[in-house]
Formats: sequence, C-alpha cells, structure tokens
Amino acid sequence: MTPVKAALLSLAMLAGISLWGLGIYGADASSGHAVVDGYGVTTSR
Repeated sequence: MTPVKAALLSLAMLAGISLWGLGIYGADASSGHAVVDGYGVTTSR
C-alpha cells in the first residue's frame, strides 16, 4: 500500500467514525434521554 492510499484510508476512517459519533450524539440529544456514562452516573439530579 502506498503512503497516499494509506493516508486516504485513514482520513476516510476518521471521517466515518466522526460522522457515526455525531449521529449517535444527535439521536440521543433529540430523544430527551439523560446522559449516562459507563458507570451509571447521570448529569440530571
């Protein structure tokens, strides 16, 4: 694999991961759910 192909693949993967993350964030924000981390801690009181 040439360095150019490797760079393009890396950029495509980073863009895909970023778009996936934004989609998950948007779907969660629009549903009105409380944010919960992996330990069960929420931001709501």
